[in-house]
Amino acid sequence: MNLYDIKGPEDIKKLNLAELNDLAGEIRAFLIESIAQSGGHLSSNLGIVEVTLALHYVFDSPKDKLIFDVGHQSYIHKILTGRINDFKTLRRYKGMSGFQKRKESIHDVWEAGHSSTSLSAALGMAIARDLNRESYQVVPIIGDGALSSGMAMEALNQIGSEGRNMVILFNDNHMSISQNVGAMDQAFTKLRASRPYLNFKHDVSDMLSHSKAGHNLLKRMRDLKNTLKENVVDTSIFGEFNLDYYGPVDGHDLHMLIKVLEVARKHKGPVVIHVMTKKGKGYPFAEADKEGVWHGVSQFDAISGKSLSQLPANHASWSEVFSETLMDMAKQDERILALTPAMISGSKLSKFFKQFPDRSFDCGIAEEHCVTLAAALAQSGKRPFVSIYSSFLQRAYDQIQQDAARMDLPVVFGIDRCSLVGEDGETHHGVFDIAMLRSIPNLILSQPKDGREAQALMKTAFASSQIHPFAIRYPRGNVRFQLDSSIQAVPIGSWTLHQSTDDDRIIVITYGPQVDKMLSRAEVNHIPLTVVNARFFKPIDQRMLQEIAAKNCPIIIYESDMLSGGLSSAVLEYYNDHKIQVFIKRIGIKDHFVSHGSVAQLRKSEHIDSNSVFQVITELLCD
Repeated sequence: MNLYDIKGPEDIKKLNLAELNDLAGEIRAFLIESIAQSGGHLSSNLGIVEVTLALHYVFDSPKDKLIFDVGHQSYIHKILTGRINDFKTLRRYKGMSGFQKRKESIHDVWEAGHSSTSLSAALGMAIARDLNRESYQVVPIIGDGALSSGMAMEALNQIGSEGRNMVILFNDNHMSISQNVGAMDQAFTKLRASRPYLNFKHDVSDMLSHSKAGHNLLKRMRDLKNTLKENVVDTSIFGEFNLDYYGPVDGHDLHMLIKVLEVARKHKGPVVIHVMTKKGKGYPFAEADKEGVWHGVSQFDAISGKSLSQLPANHASWSEVFSETLMDMAKQDERILALTPAMISGSKLSKFFKQFPDRSFDCGIAEEHCVTLAAALAQSGKRPFVSIYSSFLQRAYDQIQQDAARMDLPVVFGIDRCSLVGEDGETHHGVFDIAMLRSIPNLILSQPKDGREAQALMKTAFASSQIHPFAIRYPRGNVRFQLDSSIQAVPIGSWTLHQSTDDDRIIVITYGPQVDKMLSRAEVNHIPLTVVNARFFKPIDQRMLQEIAAKNCPIIIYESDMLSGGLSSAVLEYYNDHKIQVFIKRIGIKDHFVSHGSVAQLRKSEHIDSNSVFQVITELLCD
């Protein structure tokens, strides 16, 4: 069967084992070729080809509910549900999402972009099924990295208590995005070593199941199962949650996968199927990756494995700017530590972790724990830097508020991937953190316009006199950068003002990379523009706001994030509270979730690109 002939899961149910294995090879070749052109999540999908084939072969989607945790590894699921022709639009504007998306297909029953939600969702569906007296299976597919999250543990606790029918497929590739760490990973290692128990149980069951007497004996032996487990293999991770456990199973052996899943489908109560897979299987560059470089990729050459995107000379990614600055400061200050929730590679902290292993902490997929750990380190005299994606920071709101800000502890938050991030879409855009954090007392919130100001804000955040939680947000992408240890701190809450001409006609208050872009375009086109670099969202520069109001010019507040609760909200609050009358035009993202696509396309569709802003400026100049 040709890949393009697959219209739905029913098509692969007609295939024999040899044909299924051939199909697995075709899928891997297609994924490598397709993702090389579009970018996307490569390693996780290459590792789960046989597992997804077996799931669709045994279960009946969409009646049976397949829930992929996070959803970035659902590419094979999309192929098997008739969407292969849509891969040419993968992650493009108005094209196919890189995650499960309910509007795309009836086979996508759950949406997520953050880890560890699948088990809670599965339990909800199982409870609803039983209350409705319906009959179908619920199958969450969750990895070893995601399973270490507190939310997953909470769900497992209730799943075991409820005892409802559910097949939990535990995909164990010994990696999440970065290498897994911690006691949970050590416990999983014990489970991986349980092959003697698995073989013994399989051989005994096979031997006894061929006769009536054997069936009776097998039934009596079930009472000894827990004792056998305790003596031969430690499965207490799941056993303590009152979950039955099968495994480990070779996640690339279709014959074994199908047999085990067929047994699990008929199982009464919740059962865990532990499959061992190789992340990146079938592509040597991805198989050898230990740092998560091939987890999510931009366009690359499939033969050489080389990325097709190159940084301009004297540029670095924003993440590298902050990690390099942190390393330079850490050489002078032994109190400085680095923490991240499973994003060492993405946050460009690999060099810091290698140079300062005793001052580096990967907390796993546990954002809440990471923030509270940092708060306690700060309380104990250390200066922790927490590097965390804006989208993931949302999961630790309570800890930021209660454990860092309420106790007024000097934790420095590096909020990576702020504003629109592009192709990952709704679940990953970092457009909410300003509104989320601006209402929290004691916390300072900022964003640099360039590489030099990034270093200045880091110096400010780690200054010996600085005792408040301090957050610095920065976008995806790159910026001109040269490390300069002589750069000094800046006054907290201060803004800077830049004029394209001597004529004050229009004032634009903005932040981040937009500051220089606005100023440069105005200078080239001789547009009388005053650009205010609002590098602090909290506290804001009240003195400058008074100076701006006194100019009696139209003011445009240009934001790359949500309007609601953002910079313009702060400015309007100040002017209202001080009874200052000004004309303000707000530009930013309105009250909705933004889809996926390139950043340039999304900015245009949201009317926050420079052309849209200068159209407003032109209209105001003509009034």
